Amino acid sequence: MGAIASPCVGLCSTTLGDRTCRGCQRADTEIRDWFGLDADTRRARMAELDALREAVAGRYLRLVDAKVLEAQLSRHRIRFRPEQPGLSRAVELLRVGREQIRELARYGLAPAGEGEGLALPELHARLAAELRAAADARGLALAAHDASPSPSASSAETPSCP
Repeated sequence: MGAIASPCVGLCSTTLGDRTCRGCQRADTEIRDWFGLDADTRRARMAELDALREAVAGRYLRLVDAKVLEAQLSRHRIRFRPEQPGLSRAVELLRVGREQIRELARYGLAPAGEGEGLALPELHARLAAELRAAADARGLALAAHDASPSPSASSAETPSCP
């Protein structure tokens, strides 16, 4: 199996002082330590992040056609991983295209649950706020679980996304 890529999407808000990145949903310490983690841990963390995005996005959207979504992501040059679940991919699609998308159906998606009746920018704003809260909670849980912080890095350092 190949190397585990970084989940970075090029929107690192930790450089602005956020403890959890709004782009990739990783904790600042997780970003800092990413390439020091072994492949199995990185793979598990990627799965956690995908599950988090899927759970939050699933309250607002449903995936109707994964192939259509993939084709549109490719067409618009929005990065995704082959193993990345559809609703995790949809989070990035909405971040990038929420102002341009007119019909979710053309992207293999449909509003669901809390997303029904919302304009796309509002749907994205609510999804993003809920995703940030869930990512913050995940970051706090990771920090509490992390028994041995990296001795070479100060907690005051601002990580840059790998």
